[in-house]
Amino acid sequence: MPEILDGAIRRAVVIGNGFAGAENQCIGLVRALGFSKRHTIYRVTRPRGGINRWLQWLPVSLHKKLESVIRMICGKSRFRTPHTIGLSNVLEADAYQLATMARETFHKDGPLLVVASGRDTISVASSIKRLAPENVFLVQIQHPRFHLNRFDLVITPRHDYYPLTPHAQRQIPWFLRRWVTPWEPPGRNVVLTVGALHQADSVALRVAASAWHNELATLPKPLLVVNVGGPTGNCPYGVDLVKKLVVMLQNVLWSCGSIRISFSRRTPDKISTILVKEFSTNPKVQIWDGEGPNPHMGHLAWADAFVITADSVSMLSEACSTGKPVYVVGAELCTWKFADFQNSLQKHGVARSLTGKENISESWSYPPLNDTAEASSQVIAALAQRGWTIPA
Repeated sequence: MPEILDGAIRRAVVIGNGFAGAENQCIGLVRALGFSKRHTIYRVTRPRGGINRWLQWLPVSLHKKLESVIRMICGKSRFRTPHTIGLSNVLEADAYQLATMARETFHKDGPLLVVASGRDTISVASSIKRLAPENVFLVQIQHPRFHLNRFDLVITPRHDYYPLTPHAQRQIPWFLRRWVTPWEPPGRNVVLTVGALHQADSVALRVAASAWHNELATLPKPLLVVNVGGPTGNCPYGVDLVKKLVVMLQNVLWSCGSIRISFSRRTPDKISTILVKEFSTNPKVQIWDGEGPNPHMGHLAWADAFVITADSVSMLSEACSTGKPVYVVGAELCTWKFADFQNSLQKHGVARSLTGKENISESWSYPPLNDTAEASSQVIAALAQRGWTIPA
């Protein structure tokens, strides 16, 4: 068998956790690196349903063992767990098998690029690197908190280092500071971004524009897209904010040709119900009810402006990469590092707070966020230091 020792990386492995927010970042990066058709997805699955919702803080391996014991004691039917979100045919990530594959195919297929994201993937991803250090290049997206030297590259938003700032330190009681991570400034193997990585690159948007042409191209302009997420621990909000959103949308409605409203899986019924009740009969407004294909990429391609709730780093990062006006709702309610993220968007000039006094027909622009492409350039540079390349 001929040996291939040119250091060219020809394949990639994505290790996900079953959640779109994490996996989309991995896929966005491998797409930017040219592996859109040369990557395989594996998942680290965690038991879900029933008592498992109280065990999410445990390491995955310990959680699985404990869940197995509980099922043996209490019966399988009572503690039956649903499948992880996503495709059921995605393989379970096995560190030993993937490391073995990387070693045995190294001379034929070259080094293996591994891209992982999410807390549950850290142990498996770092184990692959430990078992095949000369055959694997490991990129971990989102800050792993500990042992960053186990990864070739860590890609994480700048606001993950907010706890090290003087402002954050003043908010932490002195006896808790040693437990709040990260403990050190970013090292040489850390790449900082403004927001989250994603798949909404120029190619994907052109494809989406074509796919959604018949439904969205004929809508009266300007088209305002409203993306509503859901409250989180660090971005809490309820019906009061949504009622304010209703008033602000009514105030800008005169300047819109049309409005499209969509909700995420995290949107509580009490929030979506208010918006549906107020706008479902308005001829200018269309509301996606969750049925049929998700129009999100089509909205990114065809919208003239966006209104987005402050809780979703992913949705804001995607919208701010289009160069179109982005208005944020609820940024003032965010705390800790998520408040720092909102401040960063404002400082970069890529987002503004919605006031209800805007004229949506008056557009404004900015240099779009380009985190995914910039991160891919850093990966290529780090590979070059190892003597490895990604062939065109």
